[in-house]
Amino acid sequence: MERPPPLAAELVNEFVLKAHSDLNRVKELLAREPKLVNACWDWGGGDFETALGAAAHTGRREIAELLLDNGARMDIFAAAMLGHLDVVKAAITADPRAAKAPGPHGIPLLTHAKMGGEKATPVLEYLQSLG
Repeated sequence: MERPPPLAAELVNEFVLKAHSDLNRVKELLAREPKLVNACWDWGGGDFETALGAAAHTGRREIAELLLDNGARMDIFAAAMLGHLDVVKAAITADPRAAKAPGPHGIPLLTHAKMGGEKATPVLEYLQSLG
């Protein structure tokens, strides 16, 4: 089976960067290249980030929801920011180490829950109860 060519690095970089704050540009880039939805940027030193990861640690719910609506893979960090307590609990129950695993840029899960604001309060309280 022949593999498709990789996405242009400049495009992936811009997409991940814009997912930190620019909903309109994320929409434009996603319309241009739908396969960007799960693309990952290597910041170096093992620091990999997807657009969903960027939206999650900056509390950009509308960007995260757009990405998920377009096929992004949910992860525990996005689930924490979005307030999906059931997903976070299930992941930590399955593997307690998930509570301490670092997200993109080494940002902790607890910080992602804080960035989710009021809708993520149950997740934040749950994570704080773990110590």
